[in-house]
Amino acid sequence: MKNRIKNFLKYNFLLSELVKKDIKLKYRRSILGLFWTLLEPLLTMIVLTVVFSKLRGKSGNFFPVYILTGRLLYTFFANSTKAAMKAIRTNSGMIKKVYIPKYIYPLSNVISNFVIFLLSLPVLALVAIVFKVPITWHVIEAVIPLILLFIMSLGVGMILSAMAVFFRDIEYLWSVALMLIMYCCAIFYEPGSVIKQGYGWVFDINPLYALITNFRNSIIYGTSMNMNALIYSIVFSFGSLFIGIWFFYKKQDKFILNI
Repeated sequence: MKNRIKNFLKYNFLLSELVKKDIKLKYRRSILGLFWTLLEPLLTMIVLTVVFSKLRGKSGNFFPVYILTGRLLYTFFANSTKAAMKAIRTNSGMIKKVYIPKYIYPLSNVISNFVIFLLSLPVLALVAIVFKVPITWHVIEAVIPLILLFIMSLGVGMILSAMAVFFRDIEYLWSVALMLIMYCCAIFYEPGSVIKQGYGWVFDINPLYALITNFRNSIIYGTSMNMNALIYSIVFSFGSLFIGIWFFYKKQDKFILNI
């Protein structure tokens, strides 16, 4: 363990450079650049609010904030896992030429997307102020689901990045899975307003929805986190991370033969 920590610190500079490169490439030849990080979720929120305004429930006048919180968290999870999934194949040329710990690549993709996600949070703060969402001390608890979201995305991303080397069709399957996950995250509707009684288990088994629920509780409703959702998200996040690291290390020596 000590050697692995030393090895990670040794490549710390490279990791930061890869993160910078990922962010620059994302907005290369873009006129709006990073400003689009702020504008895109705002425009999406407006469209979804207009289209699905009849599905608002207990969120009431805070429905736009309700949509924005779900949209931001889901978008980060989707973008970071898709980027991590392609990390090994995208950097196959460098992997063949120079020794670099291979986990650096999916890790840098998740971190770069997390940085972009954090840059978009001021939009959420602005919208919350505009719609006069009451600020309570529970807003501090919002940090917990954000940390768990990063851990979960990294764990799932590590699993996908290793699988994608040997099974190329995983990219298409994951796109379908993300669509299913999106509809089970209640981003633009409230479960009680559209889901029939007895189908709540669809949301209970979705760890991403558990994170979104607690994030909304902290930001919008000013209440304590749902402990069942918190425990489930903690178990899933760290479980996926441990499985992802184990699976990645088990398969990484065979990457060179398949990229």
